[in-house]
Amino acid sequence: MVLDPSISLSFNGRCEAAFKFYERCLGGKITFMLTWGNSPIAKDAPPEWAGKICHASLGLGDMVVSGADVPPPHYQPPGGFAMLLGVSDPADAQKVFDALAENGTVKMPLQETFWALRYGGVTDQFGIPWEINCEKPQ
Repeated sequence: MVLDPSISLSFNGRCEAAFKFYERCLGGKITFMLTWGNSPIAKDAPPEWAGKICHASLGLGDMVVSGADVPPPHYQPPGGFAMLLGVSDPADAQKVFDALAENGTVKMPLQETFWALRYGGVTDQFGIPWEINCEKPQ
């Protein structure tokens, strides 16, 4: 069996803004973005959602992150997970942390821990929880 794990994020109408933000602050690349109105399943979303995102893909390093705007009443805020970003340089960890914290909520300030040169947690302005981890050399 071959598995190719990835992650899909759900948004309440702000997927396009979130992916453009991640592209800018994380150095990712949006590789696909389809609106509900241009999709074969346009009828499954309210008419006012025609411009919202049905499916998007964002390349982040070796990983592809998918995302979509989930029409009401099916949207549920994220919970029970965090996007973990491994960063090798403390200065880069600070830069990424600060970018994600813009209009977000810091859960744990970026700081040294017993396992990491820098580690911190933030929920971004789109409601997605992130953890930044810059491990100590072995």
